[in-house]
Amino acid sequence: MNTRLPRLLITPGEPAGIGPELLAMINRQSFEATLVAVADPELLQQRIEHLGLDIRVREYRDAERHRPGIIDVMPVPLRGTVTAGQLNPENAAYVLATLDTAVSACLDHRFDALITGPVSKSIINTAGIPFSGHTEYLAEKCGAALPVMMLTNTRVRVALVTTHLPLKDVVGMITPQRLEQVISILHGDLQSRFALQAPRIAVCGLNPHAGEDGHLGTEEITVLRPVIERLCQQGLRLCGPLPADTVFTPEVRRDFDVILAMYHDQGLTALKALGFGETVNITLGLPVIRTSVDHGTALALAGTGKANPSSLVAAIEQAIAMLAHAQPGQAGKSDGKPRSALSH
Repeated sequence: MNTRLPRLLITPGEPAGIGPELLAMINRQSFEATLVAVADPELLQQRIEHLGLDIRVREYRDAERHRPGIIDVMPVPLRGTVTAGQLNPENAAYVLATLDTAVSACLDHRFDALITGPVSKSIINTAGIPFSGHTEYLAEKCGAALPVMMLTNTRVRVALVTTHLPLKDVVGMITPQRLEQVISILHGDLQSRFALQAPRIAVCGLNPHAGEDGHLGTEEITVLRPVIERLCQQGLRLCGPLPADTVFTPEVRRDFDVILAMYHDQGLTALKALGFGETVNITLGLPVIRTSVDHGTALALAGTGKANPSSLVAAIEQAIAMLAHAQPGQAGKSDGKPRSALSH
């Protein structure tokens, strides 16, 4: 178990969204960690003053326990003007610069984990920078072969085989190689970062009713089932392919530590219905711990003071918990290979 005070970096995300004010709102409570924002200090100060909050912004110098009333900042300058609620493509490079700065600091072991606020994928792409999401971008920056998206709340954990893809492209991405690698990363990180020695994983089918014995699709027979059987023989505790329309019922999901969905909406629609606003997005398969909020930039709420910081609080607390569970020498070693031969 780690005993040193965790050092956490927070990127507020899109400067015109609610991220900067969420960062100010969470400042009202204490955390057992060092919290440092990677952002433009003037942006934070302007949003704080706009909301009438009594918070001081200062440049980060030393690792101190977080204290309400002070925001420590690792400065990254804005590239353009910011008006709450109005996207500006000039600041797309700023958003990515905050991520680059934070990832570098974590890879250099100056900080232990990264918590990310919401970004606008559309404005980054409008600025001419290809960007499919935090998960893929951070994986590229960290040199990770395959990131695995997992979201968790008090009711359920859901991981995804594919992430931000058009539905028409999903089937072609569900290959035996990818499925085995995702399951192995998921299994390994649940062991090393969540203290689950023998995680129970429910694997959804791709097709309705998990293919109905081949009558509604054959991927369950030709792709999913052989991989599941092979990994079970290696000691992993897998069950499936299971029909995705029933696996999220209380009677079924209580038997598993995580549900593995084949694509984005198959898993996240149910998860967010069960706990939107208290859910945390986690990227597995990285050499650093990364958690995030479960919501978007909420431009209509930016600058109003009505945004709810509960998901950001949950993301911070999740990162602290993962660091407490992290096994020395295990973090960051998700290589897509099964790590143990647990009894099935």
